[in-house]
Amino acid sequence: MRGTPNAPVRAALAAASALLLLAGCSDDGSPSTGAGTAGTGGPSASAAPARGSAEVVRTIATRLNSPWGVAVLPGGDLLVGSRDTGRIVRVGAGDGRQSELGTVPGIAAAGEGGLLGLALSPGYGADHWLYAYFTTESDNRVVRMLVDDARPEGQRLGAPDTILRGIPKGPVHNGGRIAFGPDGMLYAGTGESGRRGLAQDLDSLGGKILRMTPDGRPAPGNPRADSVVYSHGHRNVQGLAWDADGRLWASEFGQDTWDELNLVRPGGDYGWPLAEGRAGKPGLVDPVEQWKPAAASPSGLAYAGGALWMAGLRGRTLWRIPLRGERPAASPQAFFEGEYGRLRTVVATSGDTLVLTTSNTDGRGKPDAQDDRLLLLKVS
Repeated sequence: MRGTPNAPVRAALAAASALLLLAGCSDDGSPSTGAGTAGTGGPSASAAPARGSAEVVRTIATRLNSPWGVAVLPGGDLLVGSRDTGRIVRVGAGDGRQSELGTVPGIAAAGEGGLLGLALSPGYGADHWLYAYFTTESDNRVVRMLVDDARPEGQRLGAPDTILRGIPKGPVHNGGRIAFGPDGMLYAGTGESGRRGLAQDLDSLGGKILRMTPDGRPAPGNPRADSVVYSHGHRNVQGLAWDADGRLWASEFGQDTWDELNLVRPGGDYGWPLAEGRAGKPGLVDPVEQWKPAAASPSGLAYAGGALWMAGLRGRTLWRIPLRGERPAASPQAFFEGEYGRLRTVVATSGDTLVLTTSNTDGRGKPDAQDDRLLLLKVS
């Protein structure tokens, strides 16, 4: 397995995380005000407005099957992957027309597993690499596939080239979000697959945020030169996003008490299963914001207009978290509460537009005849 951590990683990451204590936010079921949150504001501490807006401009597409990963193509069209079928479709940004690229082979869709995150190579216009994170019969893995638009519809995906294998799989907590950072490296959020101890086991890729080169090797500057592990102690990372100053944020499922928004530092220990939400324990990084699971159960995460936007599944809400550097500038603000059902993936397409998917056909929602939807939002 490429990039697997070994025993010396434990000492290096433990030492790094001890230097990275962040104070979190607490609440009693409502979002906290941001008091006592992480950091000093960072190099850019200008605050986003405390209150913003989010409006559905139009529905781009309907009747999508278990949409999960979304990638924005040059020119604005979208690639949308189906968790349960492994099918990837191209959706016209203007007319919503759906055309099939193909079906990813080797997917074992069950429970929370299947075809999960999608990401385009930073050089997609020249190299045409599409990256995907998916569940097989034996593991979760990251692959890349060539996209050839000149081929017939349904045959435009090349064979998967596996760049990282051996991420633990389970009926739940498979993680799955992947994204290229501003440094050109590929990041992946993983889950502990229902086996809690894996999150603290530095010999496992489960319950981690991983950072790798585009060919799956440990990225330069990682806490250990021979490991793709970037941070650990995560229960089930579902969203990754970078703010205007290049800081990495992650949304994460809690268990029964707190869901989390974390500011991610290399080598940080984010606590699971030793802590859930703000614990104030030495050596553990507290979340910057937290919610009761009924209000969130967060999935996708995006940055636009000076704020983070977090999609909620069980909470059926899109949350806006305005930022002032490394901390929230005000209490999170809720949009679309229950209006569209479960919300899965949110992607920024410009400084003031987002694409949002519903997730009502995933086996836990209550779909209507038009589900699932792809929505275009105008935000501020």
